Amino acid sequence: MKFLLVFLCLAMPMAKRKIMADKAASTVTYSAKHPLHKWDGVSHDVNCAMIYNDETKLPESVAVSIKVASFDSDNNNRDSHAMEVLDRIKYPNVTFVSSDIKPGSDGQLVAKGTLTFHGVAKAVTIPVTRKETGSAMTLTGEFPISLTEYKVERPSLMGLKTEDDMLLKVNAVFKL
Repeated sequence: MKFLLVFLCLAMPMAKRKIMADKAASTVTYSAKHPLHKWDGVSHDVNCAMIYNDETKLPESVAVSIKVASFDSDNNNRDSHAMEVLDRIKYPNVTFVSSDIKPGSDGQLVAKGTLTFHGVAKAVTIPVTRKETGSAMTLTGEFPISLTEYKVERPSLMGLKTEDDMLLKVNAVFKL
């Protein structure tokens, strides 16, 4: 009887499982603007975990952590100054932890959660596109953040400050 119980438990599919994003394929990008130019900074060091429901084929929760120092804008001076402005020693990571993920319109998902940046935690809502190809799922989303709201002093060049709004873009790839 015990053998049958163990066998049935093992034979039942696991409804939920934790899956780590593929670091080699995942990125987080910020886009910033200055009156004289605009640029992107990309991190390929994305630590992201998802609780995936095999029955619904949907993510139930997501947590993302990126080291501030891992962003590369192809300009060492700009990246070095960003580390100063963002207080990299005091606030080494940017994190997002979902509190709710629901299906939205047109096959999209809506992820609500807390973004912690520069020591400030704020509720955010991120529209997410979910794409499955073969045995992989890609979650992509983008949303604006205000540097002022996160108590970041806006960097300046030639006496002109960068724009307050920055766009964060997430591309997380999971092997199912």
